[in-house]
Amino acid sequence: MTSSDPFSNALSGLDNAESVGHLTHTVSPASNQIGSVLEVFYDRGYIDGFEFVDDGKSGRFEIELRGAINRCGAVKPRYSAGSDEFEKWEKRFLPARDYGTLIVTTSHGIMSHYEAREQGIGGQVIAYVY
Repeated sequence: MTSSDPFSNALSGLDNAESVGHLTHTVSPASNQIGSVLEVFYDRGYIDGFEFVDDGKSGRFEIELRGAINRCGAVKPRYSAGSDEFEKWEKRFLPARDYGTLIVTTSHGIMSHYEAREQGIGGQVIAYVY
C-alpha cells in the first residue's frame, strides 16, 4: 500500500521509530517541506540532527533521534490560523498548555507557532509534535 502523502508518511514513520526506541530513522522521498519541518524539530530539541542524502532520485533524510518525541503527525485538513488563534489549535492538537509545538507554514516559511506568534504572523497549521 502506498499513500500519496509523503509528508504524512514521513511524520508517522518518525513517530513509529521513536515509539519503538530506534536511534535513527530514514525518511524517503525527501522534500523541502519535510526538511523545513525537521529544521523546526531540531531547533525545538525533538531530534539530535538530520542530513540530506542525495541518492540520485528524490533523496532521503537520515534523522538522528533522541527519544524526545511522544507523538507527532500531520494535520489534515490544514487549518488557517491567525497569529492570535494558535491557542485554539494548541488545545486541539497538544496535550497541555506550553507543551509541544505546532508547525505552521507562513508567508515567511515554515516555523513553530511560537515563532509565528512572536512575529505576529498567521498561517496554516500543518503538523504537531510533543
